[in-house]
This record gives sequence, C-alpha cells and structure tokens, in this order.
Amino acid sequence: MPAAPAEYPHEFDDRLILPNRRRLHVRALHRCEEETIRELDSHLSVRSRYLRFLSPLPQLPDSLVRLLACVDYRRTLALVVEGETDQREIVGLGSFGAVDDCAAEVALLVRDDWQRQRVGLELARRVLAAAESRGFHRFIVHMHTDNVPIRRLLHHVGRVVSAKASGGVSELAFVRG
Repeated sequence: MPAAPAEYPHEFDDRLILPNRRRLHVRALHRCEEETIRELDSHLSVRSRYLRFLSPLPQLPDSLVRLLACVDYRRTLALVVEGETDQREIVGLGSFGAVDDCAAEVALLVRDDWQRQRVGLELARRVLAAAESRGFHRFIVHMHTDNVPIRRLLHHVGRVVSAKASGGVSELAFVRG
C-alpha cells in the first residue's frame, strides 16, 4: 500500500536577502501548482530553457509543467523563490527527485533577469539541505557541457564524485562539500 501523502512542508518558508539587499521569499511548491511554473517559464530566454531542459523549447509543454508540479514532499520536492512585492514575481525554481533510496536528481532554474545575483546558489543550498533531511546524500545533475555557471555553482555546494558525458550532456554525481 502506498504511503500517505506528506503534509505541506512549512519549514521551507524562509526569507532570503541577496548581497545587493534585494529581499526574496522561498517556499515549497504546492502540489499541482502549475501556474507558478508557467509564470516562471514566461520570463525565460530560449537559451535558459535549453540549458535547463536540454531541448530547444519555445515554451514548456503542459506535460512537462505537470511533471514539475507533481511533488509529494518526500521523494520529490520543489522550492520556489519569489520577489517580496505585492505581485510576488516568480524568480526561480529548484527541485529534487529520488533516483533511488540514497540518491536524488537535482535541478535549478532562475529567471534570466535574476541570474548572477546568487539566487541559484542559495536555492541550491536549500534544495540540497531539503533532500538530505529526507535521507538523500548523493546527488545527480544532468547538464549541457557548455553550462559553465552550473559547473561553478557545483564547486560551491558539493564535490563531484563521478562524471560522464555523451552527446553534449554531462551527468555529474556529487556529494555535499
């Protein structure tokens, strides 16, 4: 019999202050919260979408949006970063999904106009901590081999323990550093 769904994880409700003093709000994505993902997608360049999803998508297809929004808070979890304004602009999304009982695949996506402001780094730290609190201690990331910013970010949050590449895509396994 499948486990009962976990309760919404309020422990991730957090404030983030960037070095430039901009204030952001971090929270867990609600189950089936597709509109938030669509809003983030509407502010992405084709290049950012390509680097995250490894495919030249003009916009995220409904099936992929549903997959990203399908969280159970135990084996799959996504964290949303929002601007602290009346309109709650969606700034980024970080997630993990279990690969097995010890490893989880992680992914990050930050709006183009918020990149290079440490949003990705802070989001990565929170996603990895959330995964570790659920028993995952080895992480997998699939990335385009040209994605230099993610390689730099990985040096701040972990230690690569294995890597393989094929067709312009790298699969890196890492542990928290």
